[in-house]
Amino acid sequence: MAELTALESLIEMGFPRGRAEKALALTGNQGIEAAMDWLMEHEDDPDVDEPLETPLGHILGREPTPTEQGPESAVGESKPVLTEEERQEQTKRMLELVAQKQREREEREEREALERERQRRRQGQELSAARQRLQEDEMRRAAEERRREKAEELAARQRVREKIERDKAERAKKYGGHGGSQPCPPTTEPGPVPSSPGKEPPTKREYDQCRIQVRLPDGSSLTQTFRAREQLAAVRLYVELHRGEELGGGQDPVQLLSGFPRRAFSEADMERPLQELGLVPSAVLIVAKKCPG
Repeated sequence: MAELTALESLIEMGFPRGRAEKALALTGNQGIEAAMDWLMEHEDDPDVDEPLETPLGHILGREPTPTEQGPESAVGESKPVLTEEERQEQTKRMLELVAQKQREREEREEREALERERQRRRQGQELSAARQRLQEDEMRRAAEERRREKAEELAARQRVREKIERDKAERAKKYGGHGGSQPCPPTTEPGPVPSSPGKEPPTKREYDQCRIQVRLPDGSSLTQTFRAREQLAAVRLYVELHRGEELGGGQDPVQLLSGFPRRAFSEADMERPLQELGLVPSAVLIVAKKCPG
């Protein structure tokens, strides 16, 4: 049975003649399978139908056929003619080969698509993990900052407490049993004003905080909020830490007086809580002027 040429087989399978000739030429005329592979790989190229400039016979590795040389060369030469049954059988084989190549191509494209999807998911997972690590680092830094601020606050409170204890110890050492170094006598304190006999005392309300305003001898004032259970010594320490140079700069303890009714607080009062001294929820205290000399 006569065989169709590779070019005829490709044309029989429906490929354009120019495209089939180009595929055979660019694959070195190595057979129909190589030409079909080239046609499938380059079927979407914009220049796939552009003709080659080099003569076809030389590119295919053969001498030009009589048809390609001209009509005069074809005289006296005949070409084997296929029967219709042979042509159909050969076309069937070629179509099966085309279908096989198409399946292989589809399988290859499917594998490539699956690989691209795996890469996309892997990159997404890596990005999500990096974002989660960043959030965890930020939360850890925020927690460390809160712990540091809390530690600083506790340290500051501890310093204030230690200062109060040292101040108490110094006062006990200075005034305990030494009659010649007593502080200047406080301003005359009138006795407490008795309540009217016909009125009942108002119901007391419990307060947790106390707002104290301290008036300094120079006319300025200090205002601070203390806990109701803090000792009066905390108020005195606050005044000593914030008073101006004209008050002695921390040499001798200040003398605190209540505004109304006027009362001078003693060293024993310094150990009593503000709530017990009746300074809750707010009170105005006065810093007594120093005695001259």
